[in-house]
Amino acid sequence: MDSRHIIRPLTTPADYAACVELQQETWGPNFGDFVPPTILKVAQRLGGVAAGAFDDDGLLLGFVFGFTGVEHGRVVHWSDMLAVRPGLRDAGLGRRLKEWQREAARRVGAEVMYWTFDPLVARNAHLNFNRLGARAHEYVRETYGEPTSLLHRGLGTDRLVVAWAITGEPATSLCPDGTPSAVASELREAPLVGSTPPEELPPAVRIVIPLDIHAVVSTDPAAAMGWRQTTRIAWEWALANDYEVAGIWREPAEGQAYYLLVRSDGSTVGA
Repeated sequence: MDSRHIIRPLTTPADYAACVELQQETWGPNFGDFVPPTILKVAQRLGGVAAGAFDDDGLLLGFVFGFTGVEHGRVVHWSDMLAVRPGLRDAGLGRRLKEWQREAARRVGAEVMYWTFDPLVARNAHLNFNRLGARAHEYVRETYGEPTSLLHRGLGTDRLVVAWAITGEPATSLCPDGTPSAVASELREAPLVGSTPPEELPPAVRIVIPLDIHAVVSTDPAAAMGWRQTTRIAWEWALANDYEVAGIWREPAEGQAYYLLVRSDGSTVGA
């Protein structure tokens, strides 16, 4: 991303209108969970974040929105939305927006940042685990009920809740560039967990997903739902048995990506 692009809070009616427009472009006109200008504005008065990345001409290139609250007596921040214009995805802008948000949340005393994402989306997994160092916190079935966004039709709304340390150090991925080159060979061949998890608890396991789940939805909706059902069982088993994500790598030739998970009481994770 061009260093001349700036990230700053949304402050004007034009900023808020541009943010709503980008939400519509990202999630489709039928999306039922738009954040309106009033909430974008008021949330900032209460320690929330509504910020955008702008080019030299004032065009909104991406935005991030979240709110701050109290969980079990500590201040936490929930990152609710992140969107980047298509031509700038995979260029580091999403990461910069998240990092800006993290610093803003730190200033109001938040100790951890949460957000949700679809674990079938490899691009987002790469950002969350390899680049940012978030941790998988919880798997929630049908988090948002029936999807209203065109992006999520045919897949339901199962989500991973991830936690990103604000007062401590983020986790360290074993494959920060999204390739398996730095991963030990025995981990690259760790057992795959699917609809029938193993009875034993190996030190490391893998969960496989399509490289582009949205393409699968478009061409074979039944196969896409198969991926959801299989990975749902795998994630619930893994998190219930104290596995943590140590990274995700992509295999373009196979059209797949692999999460690597290790037992949290082991020495494999570089966190």
